[in-house]
Amino acid sequence: MTETDAHPEDSDSGQQPLEADRLRDLLLAPGYLKVLAFSAVIGIPVSLVAFWFLVGLHELEHLLWAELPHGLGWDAPPWWWPLPLLLVAGVAVGLVATRLPGGGGHVPASGLHTGGTPPVTLPGVLIAAAASLPFGAVLGPEAPLIALGGGLALLFRDLTRAPATPQTTALLGAAGAAAAIAAIFGNPLIAAVLLIEVAGAGGPQLFAVMLPALLSSGVGALVFTGFGHWTGLETGSLSLELPMPFPRLDAGDVLWTIPLALALAVLLHPVLAFARRVASFIKGGVVGRTVLCALAAAACAALYALITGRAPADVALSGQATLGRLAADPHAWGVGALLAVLLFKGIAYSLCLGSLRGGLVFPALFLGATAGVLLAPLPGLGLVPAMAAGMAAATAGTLRLPVSSVVLVSLLLGGSAMMPVVILAAVIAFVATELLPERPALPPAPRAEKTPAR
Repeated sequence: MTETDAHPEDSDSGQQPLEADRLRDLLLAPGYLKVLAFSAVIGIPVSLVAFWFLVGLHELEHLLWAELPHGLGWDAPPWWWPLPLLLVAGVAVGLVATRLPGGGGHVPASGLHTGGTPPVTLPGVLIAAAASLPFGAVLGPEAPLIALGGGLALLFRDLTRAPATPQTTALLGAAGAAAAIAAIFGNPLIAAVLLIEVAGAGGPQLFAVMLPALLSSGVGALVFTGFGHWTGLETGSLSLELPMPFPRLDAGDVLWTIPLALALAVLLHPVLAFARRVASFIKGGVVGRTVLCALAAAACAALYALITGRAPADVALSGQATLGRLAADPHAWGVGALLAVLLFKGIAYSLCLGSLRGGLVFPALFLGATAGVLLAPLPGLGLVPAMAAGMAAATAGTLRLPVSSVVLVSLLLGGSAMMPVVILAAVIAFVATELLPERPALPPAPRAEKTPAR
């Protein structure tokens, strides 16, 4: 008799469903409550480390892209400014990928990863992220934050000599990653949802992963928010200032969302496929080819600046700050500038995804919002619904995480008024992406070279 057959009366007798019984047994399992308590504790140090890591990235970016050009006599970075910065990024990431354990973290083209990051790989992850993100890589900080949080959680576990089992490794890795990533999104809910969806857990295991992740990210958010106000330092957290109050959705907004989401899914598919081909290309000579791809991304930013007369930072960097400016004043961008930034940032995004280190989320949000602004003049389509649908479609098509995309964009918008088009765009883009041809396989991660003994 199977376990299911042993409770044939459950559906009619009013007893708890079998899954609820399993969940209760899981929560009462030896060691799980200890893991839950430990998750609350580690949210404090992980969030503090994440805070200073993001502050460091933000301050270094401001130094390289604002203070240094001003100190040299320019009001804004000249068109060629990304070339030397991304040359440094390419050399540093190439050396980290070949010399340090873990290769500086996952290649961004492979998507987001959760789970326990071995603490020995953390130096490489931090160096590669610090060399990529402030120097102009078209990537976000979420992937290094996930690795940082998961690795620190396991490091604290080892320092306290807590039992190391496959279950504690998975749970504490997810909890630490959630505490760290809550820092950049400014909300523990999206951190927990994102980690759950990336982990692909379901049933009672869903709650087993969710509880430590939610608890740790919630504690971390309290510490992170309070510490930010106390120090007055900025980390560059993601936020938008859209016109308020939001307009009411009408039939035109909903109908235009369908082709907009389909178009973004189709257009982003070759971007991500090319990123994987770039990663395969890098394997043939990691340092030299990483530098070559980084310089090619810099050339995209330089060409954009030459053609449009706008700042090269529109194409370089994650797009986090530029997204805020785009949302605040979309009419400052002409049609030509919007088309140019979509083209050049899309190419640079592919190159950076396959060669440097960072995350996929922020550039995808920017590209989706830009597409929305470009298409907003269509009859019956409003600006805010177009941006909301564009961000949801681009994020879902890139990450292939529809629930996380809906939660992220809804929280980013600061309300539920655009929820129908956000959900519709995310679902359509996700389904369309899954029906498109499979992306090329990624090569194995490069192994660190052993330094000869002297």
